[in-house]
Amino acid sequence: MLLATQLKRLFILKDKEQDIKLTDPEPRWSVEAVLNFYANIYPILTTAKISAPTIKDDAVEYRFESVMGTKG
Repeated sequence: MLLATQLKRLFILKDKEQDIKLTDPEPRWSVEAVLNFYANIYPILTTAKISAPTIKDDAVEYRFESVMGTKG
């Protein structure tokens, strides 16, 4: 018999020094809604982009990467 399960979502904030793992606050929310939710805590997310999802360790992993660069 074939059994289908829904994979949990994991969000990774790509920081300069480290990767910060963020839990899924509400599985029914879109990825953009989760990004906006965490932007209140991590202001760098206001200018972040969402990378394509990857499946790793039985979870769907989304990366929030800052698009801000350095000037000069």
